[in-house]
Amino acid sequence: MAEGFEAAGLYYNPNIQPSREFRRRLETLREYAAEAGLSLIEAGPYRPDEHLGATLPVWDDRASRCRTCYELRLERTAREAVARGFDAFTTTLLVSPYQLHEEVRRAGERAAAAGAGGAAVFLYRDFRPGWRETLEASREMGLYRQPYCGCLWSEVERYERARP
Repeated sequence: MAEGFEAAGLYYNPNIQPSREFRRRLETLREYAAEAGLSLIEAGPYRPDEHLGATLPVWDDRASRCRTCYELRLERTAREAVARGFDAFTTTLLVSPYQLHEEVRRAGERAAAAGAGGAAVFLYRDFRPGWRETLEASREMGLYRQPYCGCLWSEVERYERARP
């Protein structure tokens, strides 16, 4: 928005497990969008089967699993952008130092190239330098900050790492 773009947010996260985590993140986004004056698009009901079906074959290989997740989510984002007449789309995944940044970029570019019947480009920005700032801002606003990416597989890994 600081660059002059008119922005809208899209909530499409079939990767989030369990459903209460999905709802908690959605409520936090709704709260933020209302406060920031951001238009919010909610892309349908909770459908974890979409993510589980796509990632099950590669669940034990983080890079493949994340790449599959990025593709699933960014393809839907591209379709939504085209359907709504947007010129471009991007993703908040690009702010996280924990995501596979180059895989996110490639997935976004592939989604844009696929076109989904239109011409929305993937707006790439490396937002990671602002990560600390976003962390502090969300804390000041009292927003919920998730402790893991959201998928079942990362939740399993989170607890497996904690084991002695």
